[in-house]
Amino acid sequence: MDPHDLTLVVDTTDLAEAEPYDIFLTHPRAHYEVWEGWRQLGPAGLAKRVLPKAIAWHEYEDFPRGRIVFNSEKQTFLIYADRRLQVPSLLTSIIREFGLEGQHFIIRSDAHYRSRRKP
Repeated sequence: MDPHDLTLVVDTTDLAEAEPYDIFLTHPRAHYEVWEGWRQLGPAGLAKRVLPKAIAWHEYEDFPRGRIVFNSEKQTFLIYADRRLQVPSLLTSIIREFGLEGQHFIIRSDAHYRSRRKP
């Protein structure tokens, strides 16, 4: 899968609405929950929301994914991302999409955010 062929799809949460997890603030919804909600829209509903129709036919684990958490002690964002997302063009898109320009952040890999190599 060429990183240039990937379409970034996101589900975001404002920090004020984030869920506390120890010293971190995180998105309250799990990947599975968000993905299944999108899948239930079907191809037509996905198209109306400008989401890829491929969501309707694949599991969320089939694609590279990640999560952004905020370390409230260090006032730093942690960007956990599949290694296939860790290319300059995609990282720039992720940073822009999540409004992290000018913020302190660290990019990390994590075994939980590795995709199956299916599509």
